[in-house]
Amino acid sequence: MSLDVIRCLSVFFTSNCLADILNAWKVKIKIVYCIVSVLYVLSPLLEMSKWSSKQLISLLFHSSTCFTNDNTLFYMFTGMNAAVRATVRVGIYTGAKVYFVHEVRMTYTHKAGQFMCLLGGTVIGSARCKDFHTKEGRTKAACNLVKLGITNLCVIGGDGSLTGANEFRTEWSELLQILLKAGKITAEEARRSSHLNIVGMVGSIDNDFCGTDMTIGTDSALHRIIEVVDAITTTAQSHQRAFILEVMGRHCGYLALVSALASGADWVFIPEMPPDDGWEDHLCRRLANQRSLGYRLNVIIVAEGAMDRSGKPITCEMIKNLVTKKLGFDTRATILGHVQRGGTPSAFDRILGSRMGVEAVMALLEATPETPACVVSLSGNQAVRLPLMECVQVVRLQHFFNSHYSELKFQESALLLVLSFENNWNTYKLLAHVNPAEVKSNINIALMNVGAPCAGMNAAVRSAVRIGILQGHHMLAIHDGFEGLAHGNIEPISWASVGNWTGQGGSNLGTKRSLPASMMEEISLNIAKFNIHALVIIGGFEAFVGGLELVTGREKYEELCIPIVVIPATVSNNVPGSDFSVGADTALNTITSTCDRIKQSAAGTKRRVFIIETMGGYCGYLATMAGLAAGADAAYIYEEPFGIHDLEINVEHLVEKMKTTVKRGLILRNENCNSNYTTDFIFNLYTEEGKGVFDCRKNVLGHMQQGGTPSPFDRNFGTKMGAKAVLWLTDKLKECYRHGRIFANTPDSACVLGMRKRALVFQPLADLKSNTDFEHRIPKTQWWLKLRPILKILAKYKISLDISEKTALESVIKKRGTV
Repeated sequence: MSLDVIRCLSVFFTSNCLADILNAWKVKIKIVYCIVSVLYVLSPLLEMSKWSSKQLISLLFHSSTCFTNDNTLFYMFTGMNAAVRATVRVGIYTGAKVYFVHEVRMTYTHKAGQFMCLLGGTVIGSARCKDFHTKEGRTKAACNLVKLGITNLCVIGGDGSLTGANEFRTEWSELLQILLKAGKITAEEARRSSHLNIVGMVGSIDNDFCGTDMTIGTDSALHRIIEVVDAITTTAQSHQRAFILEVMGRHCGYLALVSALASGADWVFIPEMPPDDGWEDHLCRRLANQRSLGYRLNVIIVAEGAMDRSGKPITCEMIKNLVTKKLGFDTRATILGHVQRGGTPSAFDRILGSRMGVEAVMALLEATPETPACVVSLSGNQAVRLPLMECVQVVRLQHFFNSHYSELKFQESALLLVLSFENNWNTYKLLAHVNPAEVKSNINIALMNVGAPCAGMNAAVRSAVRIGILQGHHMLAIHDGFEGLAHGNIEPISWASVGNWTGQGGSNLGTKRSLPASMMEEISLNIAKFNIHALVIIGGFEAFVGGLELVTGREKYEELCIPIVVIPATVSNNVPGSDFSVGADTALNTITSTCDRIKQSAAGTKRRVFIIETMGGYCGYLATMAGLAAGADAAYIYEEPFGIHDLEINVEHLVEKMKTTVKRGLILRNENCNSNYTTDFIFNLYTEEGKGVFDCRKNVLGHMQQGGTPSPFDRNFGTKMGAKAVLWLTDKLKECYRHGRIFANTPDSACVLGMRKRALVFQPLADLKSNTDFEHRIPKTQWWLKLRPILKILAKYKISLDISEKTALESVIKKRGTV
């Protein structure tokens, strides 16, 4: 294999400067890092033997004292630059000396990890190697590892890479015996390398690895797909066409399913859930019915591994011919191909890669000879560690089912699907196919938007309306928030009227910040007038406070004794009771892409620092997460008080940075982080203190953060939140039906629906009051504050890292149940 396509990143360091931290991890002070990019296999290891020992000894001589008996670390990467950057910089943070190995030359660099988070692909390259599939190739790789004293591996890649790494670890003792008998290693070298620790990070656009909600790269691929779907929709509407799109995913239909959910596609074909026999007629009836309702286009999404129940592939061309022949529609087929793998990473993927990179380093530093190999993954918003062997077994079992469609029942394959996949599938089935309830419930459920508009609100409304109709309810739309409810601005809303709302930003219902306290009399009268039995409030902090005021008003106004659910939807992500809000991801991507453009503008103008002001009120979520995604040098927020000394440290940091090859800086400031240290003040301070070293520019992003097309995450999140809210209201209405009427006055009849760690949960509004800072409109505890140290470490600040909270190793099998 040519070394022209292989790059290795080797890091050798002694961490005497942080002995206390490493002692806390119970490892020796001297550790060796080596980071290599691989896809499926450890191909660079096989090429190391081409270097002469003199070259290696010469190049490794600077760190020859770093080799230890059992605490050598080695990293392999198949890409994902944010993960590479995070791992490298955490290594540097612990005192690492970084070496790049490229084209048989090993060169020292202190700039490892620069410019990485903005780029797609992998800047350290990737490779495939057939030799590693053989025992001889793996023996050769083991020999090179032993000679370098490497006993720990960190692998980033898909199921192939991690499966190969697991097989390598399983054979490790056998490979050492082969090398020992052949005389290629000494008994002392075999003793020093008697065990091999492995930590994996899952990087794959297919999202086909068990135990993780999202793999690194999946969200960016969804962005590419949704961009194409949105672009196609305009031409399809103009020409009244049916479009069939094939997306990637191999044997996994995640991309196809979530794309269909986020775009409101008419039909989706995925390998996990093949269509029933006679699907051709069902599909044509569905498309014809859509046209009869007035829709001018049809969108069908096909996973590349889609099959029918007999195992016969379902292709775009097959569907195109079917629709054209039976319905006579003008039909076009598009195969998206490798465009899904490219492009700029989304904010979610950058943050995920950074978090996983840090967690992987922690896992290796905590590893012992008895520690099983693990995979660092994401569950909800929590980083978790899962046994690599269990994950590989489940993946292999899934592939076995996928390759034996014609012999097995599909229920067995469905048992292996992660919970989030099942939730997506169940939600899509409910929303995609019009099956009105045979019996009407005579229940009226009203929906409203409250607070500032944000992307994803319309997706939540669409989902809530359609689920309500499927449950047999009458759905009512309240325009202009609580003001509209007080003024009687209420009208029925139908299935067809929300047909194209998923991809639309803003609020189609209209929204205002007004609170109900001053209009309680009028509101109660209109609730009685329109016979409203339940209320869905979609909005930000005003929606939360408004819901509380309605609950308080129950004592005086009996009409308010109805079930109420609040769906958090705001760019600020400051609603108590939920770790995420609908709309925050779109705003975060807007800020991140804007920061990318602003940083690129400095490419021709050296030594420039940008001061960027973000929205969020007193909540620093956007500033912190955008800083992590865009590679900011600092992010000022209200939750973390700062003073003139902190500003001075940041200025000095930037002065030192300008002495390197990176001649630019990025500072983010939350709009209400400090009433005295305003954006203008910080700009003037940086301008004065940086005079002669760098110049400054400021930019207030403003309301562009509230607009734009919703991101795939916000579309999907809003859709699931709307559906779950109405299903909960349906159950709650049954509980509250007494003596021929609805009467709900218990605390649990008015809730916030929010994501808490790994699940969507309903929490009574009254119970959340104690955890709310009403003056500053933020929760008193916020999960993302734990990520602040990562932001500073990646920006190369010398700070202490809290390692008191460790991630426990969980079981995949126990989480799923016996398969």
